[in-house]
Amino acid sequence: MSKSPLERWGSIVGGKRSRWVTIAIWITLVVVLGLLFPQVNSVENFAGDDLPDNMTSRQAAALIEEQFPSDSGVPLLIVWNKEEGLVKEDLQQIQGLYKRLEVAPLTAQTVLPPLHQLPVEALQSMVSENGKSIVTPVFFDESANADISKENLATLTTLTEKELGMNPYEKSLDESGLQARFSGPIGISVDATNLFKSADFKLMTATVILILVLLIAIYRSPILSIIPILVVSIAFLVVSPLLGWFAESGWIDKDAQAISIMIVLLFGAGTDYCLFLITRYRDILLEEPNKFLALSQAIKESADAIAMSALTVVIGLATLGLADYGSFERFAVPFSFGVLLTGVAILTLLPAILSVLGRGAFWPMIPRTEEMAKEHAEKKNKPYKEPKSNHRFMKKVGDFASNKPWLVIVVTGALLVGLALVSSQIKYSYDLLSSFPEDMPSREGFALIEENFTPGELAPVKVLVDTSGETIDISAQLQELPYVSVVDEAQTGQNNPDIQLYEVDLNKNPYSNEAMDDVDDMKKRVPEILEEAGIENASESYWVGGETSVQLDTKDVQSSDEKLIQPIIIIILFVVLVLYLRAIITSIHLMVTVIVSFFAALGAGWLILTNFFGADAIASTIPLYSFVFIIALGNDYNIFMISDIWKNRKKGIEHREAVARGVASTGSVITSAGLILAGTFAVLASLPIQVLVQFGVVTAIGILLDTFIVRPLLVPALISVFGRYSYWPGKLWKN
Repeated sequence: MSKSPLERWGSIVGGKRSRWVTIAIWITLVVVLGLLFPQVNSVENFAGDDLPDNMTSRQAAALIEEQFPSDSGVPLLIVWNKEEGLVKEDLQQIQGLYKRLEVAPLTAQTVLPPLHQLPVEALQSMVSENGKSIVTPVFFDESANADISKENLATLTTLTEKELGMNPYEKSLDESGLQARFSGPIGISVDATNLFKSADFKLMTATVILILVLLIAIYRSPILSIIPILVVSIAFLVVSPLLGWFAESGWIDKDAQAISIMIVLLFGAGTDYCLFLITRYRDILLEEPNKFLALSQAIKESADAIAMSALTVVIGLATLGLADYGSFERFAVPFSFGVLLTGVAILTLLPAILSVLGRGAFWPMIPRTEEMAKEHAEKKNKPYKEPKSNHRFMKKVGDFASNKPWLVIVVTGALLVGLALVSSQIKYSYDLLSSFPEDMPSREGFALIEENFTPGELAPVKVLVDTSGETIDISAQLQELPYVSVVDEAQTGQNNPDIQLYEVDLNKNPYSNEAMDDVDDMKKRVPEILEEAGIENASESYWVGGETSVQLDTKDVQSSDEKLIQPIIIIILFVVLVLYLRAIITSIHLMVTVIVSFFAALGAGWLILTNFFGADAIASTIPLYSFVFIIALGNDYNIFMISDIWKNRKKGIEHREAVARGVASTGSVITSAGLILAGTFAVLASLPIQVLVQFGVVTAIGILLDTFIVRPLLVPALISVFGRYSYWPGKLWKN
């Protein structure tokens, strides 16, 4: 009998001679690519805008740069604070620091306000009304990278310590005396870079340790526990320099947050795929004495499901490339490319390693055929013990789901729908800084500004109007708006005198959701005001910029991306399932169950984050990130289980028994894989970055719901209820 293509593939990558070639190829790739290209984490992080150019806030920023140019550069804000109140000596020390900066400028320093040349009384006018705080800027060239900025902050700290005789940046905000914090764009950039650099190392270490512990606990084999980690690590060492090359060449923008999540994804999903093949190999070794034939058979029975599972994840994650929001779009290539290469490693490198180790990979729980087991017992002078039947517990679960399907559907459906309804109560935050730790210096500095100055001063709304040659002043009308605190005097454009700029302070925190509602209302009111002032085409003669407007545009763009990407990923994955399973009804209820489990994960995540993590809102990016991961990874397990059910039916096994056996044969490995994958995402909760904590919690819950409720209970119950129509219109339906 001729071998199937997958059996031949197993012979190619895991043959007696070819296995060494396969291993050599991967090791060569790691060495050569590591020498030729930089690791992705060493490449400069993307620091551009997330919003497309056609958004109002971006257009306003471009117009401000054109008509109201400032050659100052990017600001570093030094926030000084003293709970007892700033005194003359404090201000004189600040002046002394600025004198030092004039004498010895920092690298890439552009503009230095002449604070040291002003009388102390002038500085006192800059102090907050409560007398506790003052904010002093230093400007740097836009081309200065994170490394230069970090060196500058270190130098500035040294100069401050020399001037003051102590280090105010290390003082706790609860201490008495003069305190200081670096904030503003430069301070936030340096803090974020430090945060993600340390986060990546901690994340990889924690992920590897967790996987190792879980594998040893589940499989009780130290060698087997190392194999998946080794395979995925080698794949990562190939992926990392290639992504570094892509980023260095300008083909992609490197996103530190994306790389952090990619590490979790590759180790979690990669370990899962390894287990699918390893478990099948172990089961066949119980029947087949020849390790090479057993490996070829294992690849034949599992490679198509592994490839299809990886493909659904690759396609699902690649849809993020359709997004307009930059942070979404930058995730597409690292995620999809990383999973693709990891999948290739699992179907090539893993079989080669298993071929080398053979049964020894499972030591001390070595799988033997009955004859081999009897010989082994005889050598040890021990009586032969009949092996316990495999998958006994999961067989009971499969029997329960297939024999009492309506009970399972009602109970699991009620649980999932109940949690899904909770997701409608979620509040979202669009403030990027709020995702960073509260004790991060730049955030502490920002909090001091928020606490000691008028809320609207933090980030004024910038209203620009084109007067079309008319003499108007809309300051009074803007001031009458109920949410406006102060309107500064109108500025006139340098190149076009028809352009006016009004800086508007809101009477609340400009980063709050309420402020976003106010700016949304302002965008509707401004054209009305312009029409009343006699401006034609008023709806096309204004722009609203500033941080609050950016957040509002972010909300609109993210919502648009969700409406585009979520249906597309559902349709694409549905088509993939139909093509693979040849079963439309089953493909429909598979997609419905993972969608419901996604909303249930959101609801459960909200309950956990608010009750145990103290969150009052979650990052606005979480729904789409989690949706893509839960939908794609959820279908992974379904494909693997249903592949076995279909194979059972092809052998002539009765429908419900085929379902029960499919649950039994795949239940243990999928449960183990689900625990490992959920655990790796849960590791994100140990990081100090709130957006990653929230993403990790929601995604881990989604995976656990799929592992313990959807896949072993709900899906088998649905397949049992639909009977032969589950296979429609494939060949199995006709039988």
